[in-house]
Amino acid sequence: MSNFAIGDQDFLLDDQPFRILSGAIHYFRIHPDLWADRIHKARLMGLNTIETYVPWNEHSPFPGAFVADGGLDLGRFLDLVADAGMRAIVRPGPYICAEWDNGGLPAWLFTDPTVGVRSSEPGYLAAVSSYMESVLALVVPRQITRGGPVIMFQIENEYGAYGKDKEYLQHLVDLSKRSGVDVPLFTCDQPFGTMIEDGSLPELHKTGTFGSRSLERLDFLRERQPTGPLMCAEFWNGWFDNWGTHHHTTDAAASAAELDALLTAGASVNIYMFHGGTNFGFSNGANDKGIYEPTITSYDYDAPLSEDGHPTAKYFAFRDVIAKHFPVPAEVPAPRVPVPASVVAVSSTAPVLTAVSTSLVRGTVPPVEVTGHYRGFYLYEASLPGGGVLSFTEVRDRAQFFLDGVPVGVLSRELGERSIVIPGGGRLQILLEDQGRVNYGQRIGEAKGLMGPALLNGVEVVDWEVGAVDLGSLEAFRASAVALPRGAASAGVAGPSVSFATFDAAGPGDRFLRLEGWTKGVVFVNGFNLGRYWSRGPQRTLYVPGPLIREGANELAILELHGSATREVGFAVGPDLGPDEK
Repeated sequence: MSNFAIGDQDFLLDDQPFRILSGAIHYFRIHPDLWADRIHKARLMGLNTIETYVPWNEHSPFPGAFVADGGLDLGRFLDLVADAGMRAIVRPGPYICAEWDNGGLPAWLFTDPTVGVRSSEPGYLAAVSSYMESVLALVVPRQITRGGPVIMFQIENEYGAYGKDKEYLQHLVDLSKRSGVDVPLFTCDQPFGTMIEDGSLPELHKTGTFGSRSLERLDFLRERQPTGPLMCAEFWNGWFDNWGTHHHTTDAAASAAELDALLTAGASVNIYMFHGGTNFGFSNGANDKGIYEPTITSYDYDAPLSEDGHPTAKYFAFRDVIAKHFPVPAEVPAPRVPVPASVVAVSSTAPVLTAVSTSLVRGTVPPVEVTGHYRGFYLYEASLPGGGVLSFTEVRDRAQFFLDGVPVGVLSRELGERSIVIPGGGRLQILLEDQGRVNYGQRIGEAKGLMGPALLNGVEVVDWEVGAVDLGSLEAFRASAVALPRGAASAGVAGPSVSFATFDAAGPGDRFLRLEGWTKGVVFVNGFNLGRYWSRGPQRTLYVPGPLIREGANELAILELHGSATREVGFAVGPDLGPDEK
């Protein structure tokens, strides 16, 4: 057994000074068969620690649930960190930000309007306690004091940017200690204003989050914490992307110089991100600072290790910096071996609008949470006596309108659109896309869907049918799919629809799917939701983890919302995230 402690100037591992050289890897953004590979490559860059968030909403998709197997097997991930001879830092939130849907907070929690958000409100604390106890049951036995890899455990996450409820923070501390946490507890906040003081407690070790002006940030942190080791708990070496913007990159040499300054100053560091991974499915978050901006599927983050797990120029620049200060393994990761490019054509298609079951809800148009589903797509239906202007208080987040099956327009939250002209009476169907719940700021926890009242020419429409589009299984779409004519690949498919293709593979291997000529939607490989695509970019390809591919026949399914100009998609030899900002 070992011990880990906070000294006057250093972290202490078995009473000896220890510098944390950590890299962020989110197990929930990586196929579990690839965890060991990513951890190994972190060690080869010279790191000695792996840090991860824990997403509450992913582990607890419904009240009372706690899923911890497969891609959510946190215990196995930490065991693999230990097997690699590395330490671990666990950051369970309960709020994690991370550009993750709702900042990791479960949407079902806020269907009760009395429940607080990141506060000492009793209903919120009760739910947090249940979640934290489940996480701690996995983490406590894996602390370094019990033979495991975990050396530190975080309380909340950048809380000073949100609030300063000390009773809430104390509850998290007491719960952690009562459950057996005996490694150091810490907080992290941006070194600005009063964030560090507001987001912590006197007994907790304080760390900073920043990506530039390192020495200045460390001085700010030292002024507020005169003793103890300095640490940048999130060294931002890249950034995330939103749909419709450029691909963000940071200069490798400039980032490496900042890392060198940190290490020369004697600070510990957690590189955020070492390896970003992917926002598979509907897990991406969004920002809303006056304009709603959903995050793309790729979480490449311009990190040292690319989305598909290969070293970049930044990897080797960071490795060289670390080697100036600490021993680095001689081994380096092998170069990427691309799978040859190929083309696949969809051969059958099924409509979406007729495959959704809806239920009557009388009264004001409801949020989508009434369906009991908290991500993805939903269908609203109503019978209108005539045409005119149909308006809502707000659309969250993107709504396609159909009158008797004919498209009549789209309303987008991003553009602030709230009203649409309906050409006549008939059966109105609205396909609503939740594009990702806000993960930062005061709009965390808000409802999704059409915000009422819904007014047609100023008169409220009160009888609605609402249902969720079930994409957990594609069986209903497979069963209703109709074969497309042969030899017409350039004809495209109509939307909204789910189209299917079969492709052969020699065996597992990473791929990148390119969807030129397709507009907007979601892709599945062998039933696994790869995430969203959108022709507006910057993302032009979707990462397909190698373990998803099996020898022989494989299934590709594409939910296309608007229609395509082709029936073909291509497997590319590498990623394409569009032009960067330089």
